[in-house]
Amino acid sequence: QVQLVESGGGLVQAGGSLRLSCAASGRTFSWSRYTMGWFRQAPGKEREFVAARRWDGNMNYADTVKGRFTISRDNAQNIMYLQMDSLKPEDTAVYYCAAALKSTMPTSWARGYEYWGQGTHVTASS
Repeated sequence: QVQLVESGGGLVQAGGSLRLSCAASGRTFSWSRYTMGWFRQAPGKEREFVAARRWDGNMNYADTVKGRFTISRDNAQNIMYLQMDSLKPEDTAVYYCAAALKSTMPTSWARGYEYWGQGTHVTASS
């Protein structure tokens, strides 16, 4: 079992930055065993893929955030970060952290993830 807790959301002006955190815990958790992903869901829209780091280190970003968002991690604290720069109003959504145990499914597929956090709100105002 893995527990995920997101934090760092808030209100920012368009063009600004935010850094989201996802703290992972659980007896079986390790970076080398879990694919970690970020998804978001805007009001009235379906959940969509944002970015992911596969268990083997491969990185994947949605075209809409490529060049603006970056995944990183603190190995010692088991925290994954999503640095979001040059935010746009269309980035406004609830952002979710997710984890999958050595999944072979594409990292952009939400159904491939077994564990989800509760979400954190991000609002980029114009």
